[in-house]
Amino acid sequence: MGIEDRSLGETIENNGRWYANRPAIVAEDRSLTHGQFADRCRALASGLVRRGLRHQDRVCVLSQNSVEYLEAFGAAEISGMVLATVNYRLAPPEMDYIISDASPRALIFETAYADYVETLRQKRGTIDHFIAIGPDCPGWAEPFESVMADGDAGGPPFRASGDDIAYLIYTSGTTGRPKGCMLGHSNQIGSAHMTALHMALGCEDRTLLVMPVYHVGAKNIQLAQHWVGGAIHLERAFRADAALKAIEAQRITVGHMAPTMIQMLLEETSFDNHDLSSLRMILYSAAPMPLPLLREGLRRIGPVFAQIYGQTEALGTILPIDLHRPEGDANDLRRLSSLGHPYAGVRMRCVDDDGNALGTGEAGEICVQGQSMMRGYWNNSAATIEALRGGWLHTGDIGMIDHEGYVHLLDRKKDVIISGGENIYSREVESALAEHPQVADVAVIGVPDEKWGETVAAVIVRRDPALTAEDVTAHSRQHIAGYKTPRRVFFVNELPRLPSGKVNKLALREQVEAGTLPG
Repeated sequence: MGIEDRSLGETIENNGRWYANRPAIVAEDRSLTHGQFADRCRALASGLVRRGLRHQDRVCVLSQNSVEYLEAFGAAEISGMVLATVNYRLAPPEMDYIISDASPRALIFETAYADYVETLRQKRGTIDHFIAIGPDCPGWAEPFESVMADGDAGGPPFRASGDDIAYLIYTSGTTGRPKGCMLGHSNQIGSAHMTALHMALGCEDRTLLVMPVYHVGAKNIQLAQHWVGGAIHLERAFRADAALKAIEAQRITVGHMAPTMIQMLLEETSFDNHDLSSLRMILYSAAPMPLPLLREGLRRIGPVFAQIYGQTEALGTILPIDLHRPEGDANDLRRLSSLGHPYAGVRMRCVDDDGNALGTGEAGEICVQGQSMMRGYWNNSAATIEALRGGWLHTGDIGMIDHEGYVHLLDRKKDVIISGGENIYSREVESALAEHPQVADVAVIGVPDEKWGETVAAVIVRRDPALTAEDVTAHSRQHIAGYKTPRRVFFVNELPRLPSGKVNKLALREQVEAGTLPG
C-alpha cells in the first residue's frame, strides 16, 4: 500500500500500538498517551455513529484549542466523517454562513459559545446533535464525555480510506465569501510526510502548538508530529509568557508561530529569565519575517528559524534554517528574501494571465502542483475550476522563480498596486520600511488616486511617536525607487490581523475609504 492509499486514522491507530505509552498531547493539566488518544478517538467516532452519523457526514467544531478538538479531528480521521472547522473569532453571521455551507449533522462546541449556538438552534438547519465541551452543558445539548462514554472502544463499524475527504477548512474570505477547501486523507498524509521530512521530526520531539487548530497551518504541524509518533504541547491560545514557560518546563524542541508572535516573545519582559536551549527549530509562516526581527531573534534565541509558505489549498515552499543568514553575502540575502524552495514532491511555476509558463526572474502568478493539493472547493464548482485549471493550483500570489529555483513572493494578485502604469509590489515596500529602526510593524496598500489611478499608502506602528511621515518618506527614498515611495502615511497602534497572523488589508482599505485612519 502506497502513501497515497492510506487514511489519517491509520496513523492514530499505529501510534496507539507502537507508541502506546509515549505522550501524544499535553495541554495545561491534561495529558494523553498515544494509546489513550487512539482509544478516545475510536470511542468518540463510535458514539457519533450511534447517533446516526455515517461515512462522509460533516461534523463542525466551534472551539478554541483543546484536547477535545484534536479528539474530534481524530474521530473523523478514523471513521471517514468530515471535520469542518469554524473560526470562533468570526461574527455570528459569518459563522452562520460556514455552518450552513458545511451542512453538518453534528456540532461540537465549547460552552463559552453556548449563547451563539442557542440562537443557531432556532434556525432550521441540518444539525441533529449539539455536543458541548466543558462545564455547564446546556439542557438542549449533550456533554462531549457522554458521547465518548457511549462509544465502543473498538471504534466505528467503518473506517476512512485514502480517497475520502478528511476536512473542510474555510479560507479567510477577504475577497468574498469563505470557501471550504476539501482536503483529502491522502493529501493530508502527503502534507504531514513532507513537513515531517523537512523539519526532521522524530518521536522524541516535543512540538509547541499555539496557532489555532482550525487553521490548516497548525493542523499540518500536528499531523506531521504525530506522523512520527512525537508529542504535541497544545496551548489554548497564544500568550507570550505562557509560551516561554512551556518551552522551558516541557523542554520544547519545535515551535510554530507567526512572525508577530515571535516579536511578542522577544518583547516579553520575562524573556531573559527563561531557558530556551531545548529549541532546535521555530517554524514561522503566514507572513514574511522582517529582517530586523530576524536578526534580533537569531541573536537572542539562536539559529533556529525556518520559513514555510503555503495556503489552505496546498503546501508550497520551505526556507531551511541554514539559509537564514542575514549577515551573509548578496546570494545569502537573495535566498533569505525568498520563500525558499518547493517542498519535496511539489512543483511550482509562475504563469502569465493566459496561463503560459514564465521564465527565470519573470513575475507572474505562482502555481503549485503536488499531492498536498486540495480536492476543490465545497459547493463551489466554478471557483474549483478556476483555481485548479490545467491541473495546477493557482494561488493568487504574484512571484518569480530565480535561477536557483527559489520562489520570491512579490504580492497577492489582488494587492498589486498599479500606479501610473507601473506595478508596485507591497512586500518590497514593506521590507524597505521595516528596516527603519522606529518602525515596529508596517503594511502597504494601494489607495485610489485621481492622477495615478492608485498610489502607495503605508500604515505603520511606531516604536517612537516622534517618527513622522517625512521621516518615512526620506527613509523610503534611500531604499526603493521614487515611484514606490508611500505618498500617504498613516500611524496606528496596531495592524488588524486575520487569525492566521496575516495583515487584514481589506480592513485597512475600508478604513482609508471611511477616513478613519489617523495620518
